[in-house]
Amino acid sequence: MNFKRPFLARLFATIFIAGCAISMGANAQIITNSVLGNAPGAGSSSARSPVVTTDQVRAELLAWAPDGVGPGKQVWLGLQLDHQPEWHTYWKNSGDSGLPTLLDWVLPAGVAAGEIAWPTPKKIPIGTLANYGYENTILLPVPLTVAQNFSASQLDVKLKAAWLVCRKECIPQEGDFSLSIPVRSSTGMSSKLFQDTFAATPKSLPAGSSQVEVSGKAIKVSLAGLPAALQGKTLAFFPETAGVIEPAAQWQQAWQGALWTAQVPLSGQRSESPAMMPLVVAVDNAAYRIEAPVKGEWPQLVAAAMVPPALEAALKANASAGAAPIQANNAAPLGLVAALFAALLGGMILNLMPCVFPVLAIKVVGFVHVKDQATRVSTGLAYTAGVVLSFLALGALLLGLRAAGEQLGWGFQLQSPAVVAALAVLFTLMGLNLAGLFEFGNFLPGRVANLQSKNPTINAFLSGVLATAIASPCTAPFMGASLGFALGLPAVQALAIFAALGVGMALPYLAASAVPAVARALPRPGAWMQTFKQLMAFPMFATVAWLVWVLGQQSGIDGAGALLALLVLLALAIWALTLKGRARTALASVSVLLLASALWALGPNVVRLQEGPTSNQAVNGWQAWEPGRVEQLNAQGQSVFVDFTAAWCVTCQYNKKTTLANADVMADMAAKKVNLLRADWTRRDPAVTAALSQLGRSGVPVYVIYKPGRAPVVLSEILSVDDVRAELAKL
Repeated sequence: MNFKRPFLARLFATIFIAGCAISMGANAQIITNSVLGNAPGAGSSSARSPVVTTDQVRAELLAWAPDGVGPGKQVWLGLQLDHQPEWHTYWKNSGDSGLPTLLDWVLPAGVAAGEIAWPTPKKIPIGTLANYGYENTILLPVPLTVAQNFSASQLDVKLKAAWLVCRKECIPQEGDFSLSIPVRSSTGMSSKLFQDTFAATPKSLPAGSSQVEVSGKAIKVSLAGLPAALQGKTLAFFPETAGVIEPAAQWQQAWQGALWTAQVPLSGQRSESPAMMPLVVAVDNAAYRIEAPVKGEWPQLVAAAMVPPALEAALKANASAGAAPIQANNAAPLGLVAALFAALLGGMILNLMPCVFPVLAIKVVGFVHVKDQATRVSTGLAYTAGVVLSFLALGALLLGLRAAGEQLGWGFQLQSPAVVAALAVLFTLMGLNLAGLFEFGNFLPGRVANLQSKNPTINAFLSGVLATAIASPCTAPFMGASLGFALGLPAVQALAIFAALGVGMALPYLAASAVPAVARALPRPGAWMQTFKQLMAFPMFATVAWLVWVLGQQSGIDGAGALLALLVLLALAIWALTLKGRARTALASVSVLLLASALWALGPNVVRLQEGPTSNQAVNGWQAWEPGRVEQLNAQGQSVFVDFTAAWCVTCQYNKKTTLANADVMADMAAKKVNLLRADWTRRDPAVTAALSQLGRSGVPVYVIYKPGRAPVVLSEILSVDDVRAELAKL
């Protein structure tokens, strides 16, 4: 855009930078000891403390050393997991699904940690399956062995724990913990917790004549030596060896005097043939553990399920540090040269994105005013410099924040309500200016107002900055893969890709400014220019309406309403300042006072993020994406289509209202029984960011088809009905 007044350009820069500063300030307040980014399934924090909290679990590292720390003294550590209602984690044998909690200790020399003294689990039915795990609050105690030569004044403990927490969906989480235990004084604040846990831990009994006999497709368990108080009671049965029995299957038990027997079906997918089976039986608050020898021959193991080569390659690529990401339609991985070319091409196509249209329209208004060829070339170069340097600045900021541990992607600044509100203010001012309500020259000294004619190069440069800010939430074809590739490269190479994006976006305007025939083909300046200028105010106001809607997704209806009220008062203040005489003094004073008061009263509503959605109910067949949901559906043999989207992504909304609302496409989805999941990235969500990174992407839109046994297929950012239907036909 060639700004009509330099003040407008500088105002944009001030608003945008201030909004970004507020956004970064908010990001700095995020609690560092989060679990996987404090969102389900994101990434772990580098800070350590005794407590880590997620939406599903509160985890705390506890110690019990009643006699202090020393050789031969009783020292215990324990990870306490306090689950939210309906959520659970797993025992050492998780049952039909799940994973046991893993503890990785970092201890000083001379101190060693033993195995978890697993408390007795409970059987947790999940549909037709059954798991073994824990609900409510559980402590996983671990004994420490202290060497004779240990002489430190305190025992510094570090723990990296990983657990899988499930309800109907499962979320892998992890946390870093640290604790300092004084050596010469007792640590007994958690005595009751540990003692209650030890009381709930199965007591070991000698095997005696107990045994497990393999008999066809079942095992016959015979346990001797159980306490007499258990005789005649129905016992719960938990084998410590996973992959042997069907946890959810019906089984029989009986007492033959003091001998307890059970007939338990073998798993149809049995993966183990143990010679000894540690078994736990429990009733009420009593539990006992017996290691029983196995008699008889195990049936032949079922052949392990083979992972298709394409899926195995994709998984390895995602798991390897720095590996090339999955590409659209499973194309070959990008190299640096290919990524640079894709970025250049993607930047050019970015000019066609709906979100860039308002800026391009105003650029047309300014371009027809430039008559001198040398001026056109210089402003074209300045515009290019503004675009390229802005892309480099955004790229450097993104890379820097990611290096600091933030889970961010392309368009991250639009995830901040402050930035969205700042842009809404900017576009309101631009719209009012284009509509003719005011001219900045009316508010500025004549010398400043005349800078437009003296500094067209500066204005063109700032036009490039504005174009980049508006285009940054969008992702064009070829652009997504190159950006995803860039985030795994060294800083210099990554910034080269961001620069290529900027060059590609600026190239059409640069070429037009350098070719005289383009200027000759444009209409000559005349009265129509004023009409065209006023017409271009409406794309500005349409952009404001979109930004208010985006803010409503982030700050709720109160935030959107507050922003609208502030914009109305801003327009009133601008209008009042255009008056003359006493009316200007009186009305301007009142309107500015009203604006300031409203800003103080309503401003917090604008920048305050509302609580996240609490319902996953289907809307028009779409359900909310959650970490692990795709894998869960694929494991059940179902195909999945995931729409990674955001309210501030105009391309996303265009695809949603066209291709993804097309009757034929939706009919094909239904015919193929494809599950529709929508991953909303409107607000900062490290879990969505991590999922995008696994696909080699750093922004939205991204559309992925997951089919069991096949590598994910990433579709183009600009969806077409034919392309989507063609991919669905392959399912």
